[in-house]
Formats: sequence, C-alpha cells, structure tokens
Amino acid sequence: MALETYASGKRDEVHTDVLFQARQACYKARDAFYSCLENHSDKKPTDIGSVGLLYPTECKRSREEYVKNCRVSWVKHFDRQYCKTKRAQRLLDDKETRRGPLLLPQPYTFKPPTSA
Repeated sequence: MALETYASGKRDEVHTDVLFQARQACYKARDAFYSCLENHSDKKPTDIGSVGLLYPTECKRSREEYVKNCRVSWVKHFDRQYCKTKRAQRLLDDKETRRGPLLLPQPYTFKPPTSA
C-alpha cells in the first residue's frame, strides 16, 4: 500500500540528473576539475572538497561547476576514486624508499661454548 502511494505521487517527476545529457555534463565538469588538479599539482592545496580531497584555490571555479553539475553522491564517489588512484600511484612511484633491504640478513647459527 505504501509503495502504491509513493509510485502514484512520483509518476510525472523526471529526474534530469540521470538523463544522458546531465550525465555528460557531470562527466565533463569532473574531467575539467581533475585536469585542473593535475595542472596545478605543484601549488599548495588550500581548499577542502568532499572526503578530505584537498585542492588549490586556482581550481575553485571548476570545483563549483563540478559540484553544481553532479549529484552529491557522485561527487563523493569520484573524489574517493581519485584519491585511491593517486595514493596507489604514489606508492608505485615511490618504490625506492619503500624497497626492502637488498641483502637478506644471514641466519644466526648458535655455537655452544667449548668446554675446557
């Protein structure tokens, strides 16, 4: 009964954010924001996005456009995905400092004291 009430009230409503053009606008704004992040990666990040993503002030306009064109859940998802990819890339690129010892430690052999 509750399902019928919900369905009857929402029948004529069109969710434009799931339409093709809206998705394309979201993807375009997302790509513009992340390319801005890549272009200004040498600058100090000063603004905070969702899920702890930090970005420089130069990317503020593209971030606003990104948030305006995408659903909040999509923004969080894409931000998490970007952070995860960057973290993995940083770990892979930083292999010199994360490499283990080149020589393995020699096994210790116990020698009993000689009796006199």
